[in-house]
Amino acid sequence: MVARGEMARFWSLESLHLVSSDGSGPESAALVDDNGSEEDYSYEDLRQANSRFLQPGGEQLAINELISDGSVVCAEALWDHVTMDDQELGFKAGDVIQVLEASNKDWWWGRNEDKEAWFPASFVRLRVNQEELVEHSSSSPGEGQGEAGTTPHKLVESKQQMRTNVIQEIMNTERVYIKHLKDICEGYIRQCRKHTGMFTVAQLTTIFGNIEDIYKFQRKFLKDLEKQYNKEEPHLSEIGCCFLQHQEGFAIYSEYCNNHPGACAELAGLMKQGRYRHFFEACRLLQQMIDIAIDGFLLTPVQKICKYPLQLAELLKYTTQEHGDYSNIKAAYEAMKNVACLINERKRRLESIDKIARWQVSIVGWEGQDILDRSSELIHSGELTRITRQGKSQQRTFFLFDHQLVACKKDLLRRDVLYYRGRIDMDHVELADLDDGRDPSCSLTLKNAFKLVSSAGDEMHLFCAKKPEDKVRWLQACRDERRRVQEDREMGMEISENQKKLAMLNAQKAGHGKSKAGYGGCPTTPPHQNLHPLQQRHVTVPTSLPQQQVFALAEPKRKPSLFWHTFNKFTPFKK
Repeated sequence: MVARGEMARFWSLESLHLVSSDGSGPESAALVDDNGSEEDYSYEDLRQANSRFLQPGGEQLAINELISDGSVVCAEALWDHVTMDDQELGFKAGDVIQVLEASNKDWWWGRNEDKEAWFPASFVRLRVNQEELVEHSSSSPGEGQGEAGTTPHKLVESKQQMRTNVIQEIMNTERVYIKHLKDICEGYIRQCRKHTGMFTVAQLTTIFGNIEDIYKFQRKFLKDLEKQYNKEEPHLSEIGCCFLQHQEGFAIYSEYCNNHPGACAELAGLMKQGRYRHFFEACRLLQQMIDIAIDGFLLTPVQKICKYPLQLAELLKYTTQEHGDYSNIKAAYEAMKNVACLINERKRRLESIDKIARWQVSIVGWEGQDILDRSSELIHSGELTRITRQGKSQQRTFFLFDHQLVACKKDLLRRDVLYYRGRIDMDHVELADLDDGRDPSCSLTLKNAFKLVSSAGDEMHLFCAKKPEDKVRWLQACRDERRRVQEDREMGMEISENQKKLAMLNAQKAGHGKSKAGYGGCPTTPPHQNLHPLQQRHVTVPTSLPQQQVFALAEPKRKPSLFWHTFNKFTPFKK
């Protein structure tokens, strides 16, 4: 047990619904074997003992009670959350967010280093061990001295308990995850295959992907975890070797995550028909599954693979270097982080192509191939003066994507309207910085200039920035573009043709809808617009359901993002 004096320094969310560590509860349940025999887990036991893990948002009341009592509740980001909305909290995967309000299951109010704002609850994982922030505590100097006077024995005991908490979370969430996968395979897929009149083989492949292979893989992984789990003294468990042994197998998630946006689109189409909505609900009830819609279940593998590195990072924090599992946990953390980083980058890129497609549709007089045929990410944008071969100056707005630089001209009257004026292939040019002064190639005196020269040397593009700092940003952006292209090649980062076509189709449909109200249009108000901070106690509950309206890899469906702000405050859809 942890010394009483140490409990003031940390507490565990695991204790809210903690399964006893004496061998009772799901720890003692029989394991599924490699032949796929049924697990001996009791559904009711799992539901009661692990309600925190079964019910997304089910910990809300407990969290708010703890916050009201003055406890600090921290969560870690599973994915990047990029936003241009001042009322949303932006963060990167792995960032720590202090949860200040969790009354709504979809949008929580929190704080990071930068500010306080709303953020999607489905994007974070609550830390198991919630350590109090000493710098924000109001303890007296005397109390601080008592803390410093804690005996080494108590400190060791404390760390052992915190490692126990993380080990138990890993084991419990793994068991519940297996239950979710089983429910998907037996509750949905098996029933769908019986109704050939409702589902084609191609549809089922699109919706469920390779989740049956993931289920088989995870059963073997859990079996090995259980062998390494020390029930009597969980803090002594050495589970790092299991992750290393199966690290190549986790690559199976890449296919599922790549397929997930298509699955969401296919499922959304079917759910417009009442008979499909009733069918999937009947499957859920027949299987005695928890009250989560099918798209929520299909999201769990994506969330799971991104959660592993956070769990391992927390486990490593409470594993001493003398511990037999330290080196394996450290190596496992790096391996799983690499897997999650690739998935997180793909998620961000998929979100990006949707925004880029909407941008292209807004450009007047677009010519040639679609921007998505070669690019999937905006790297930098801004105004530059282009110098022609004849020495004429042209003021243009440039957008640097991976592989290409697009030039546009602003409308003289409507400054929020852009006309297409060409593009430069970045794969066949080299960047050259120019000193201020007279340039012999154009017989002009240049300032803040740089140029892009074709590899063959037969073509040159000369640019001037308004300020020295603008030039520095453009030079760095051009270098970043080459670096990112190289990284994409090394990681095998590719967006499928179907996903690109879908993004363009959706953008064109949205563009036609906006044209009825005049050119451009205006983004709709976000669901959490005009919400007030927790302290004012009149929070308007958002109307959106982020987990139920997935576009790609758990991205909550918000308003059309103010993507245009990344173009140096250029907003083509602004009234």
